[in-house]
Amino acid sequence: MPLPRTSAAAALLAGVLLAAVTGCAAQDPASGAGPSAPGGAADCSPGALPTRTAGTLAVGTDKPAYEPWFSEDRPENGKGFESAVAYAVAAKLGYPKEKVSWVVAPFGRATAPGPKDFDFDINQVSISAERRQAVDFSSGYYDVRQAVIALKSSGAASARSLADLKGVKLGAQVGTTSLEAITGTLRPSTPPAVFDSNDLAKAALRNGQVEALVVDLPTAFYITGAEVTEAVVVGQLTGGGTGSGGGEQFGLVLDKGSRLTGCVSAAVDALRADGTLARLEQEWLSDAVSAPVLR
Repeated sequence: MPLPRTSAAAALLAGVLLAAVTGCAAQDPASGAGPSAPGGAADCSPGALPTRTAGTLAVGTDKPAYEPWFSEDRPENGKGFESAVAYAVAAKLGYPKEKVSWVVAPFGRATAPGPKDFDFDINQVSISAERRQAVDFSSGYYDVRQAVIALKSSGAASARSLADLKGVKLGAQVGTTSLEAITGTLRPSTPPAVFDSNDLAKAALRNGQVEALVVDLPTAFYITGAEVTEAVVVGQLTGGGTGSGGGEQFGLVLDKGSRLTGCVSAAVDALRADGTLARLEQEWLSDAVSAPVLR
């Protein structure tokens, strides 16, 4: 929602955000925030950040934009968890909805080295040391684990442990931590199938090219509940990561060394502290709360 427009409220928010940025220079790496840019952090005055276009905040995400993160493939409608989070972050930074523009940013391009055409990107990007070499991350806005889904008719659907999946033909989207979970945690006896998109991966599951897919847990619930209803969530994975529960943590992606990183992280931290992130998670991701743990 838009920030108060009174000068007193603006000054108060600017002070809070600036204090948070000043204090994040030596942040715990687990928080997900990137280092301050060599040139110094931006002034976090509401609506006055050094964005790509003055007075407007450009937010990137992939297309298609999948449920439950977005709704109707329309990031601009404010529906879906990540659309709602993006607008909440923008509001904290002083940009009402009409001052937010959306940019198509394919997953692989958003996390690759080089200048970006967005101010920040939101696209279920897990914070990792490898990706930090190419981009900055905000503080994490969502803790998530990976999950395995399989057709109900498949033998993989009855798996109850990691060992039960050793001989299963698995698949995942290229460049994702879902694929990393296959190679690093599940370690199947046959190489995984790698797909350019989740749509292609779902088609492969339907036609038997793979026996099971690995996706993040909320996506697993959406796929099995609305898209591939003949599939089931087999279970979720545990393991190391940036999240508070030992899993992964999604962060907003920014240019490497961006002057906005500290301000964006401060906004995310404020949304976590005031309960907004928890409320949005409950509103949009409430189905993704329980699945068997595969060990």
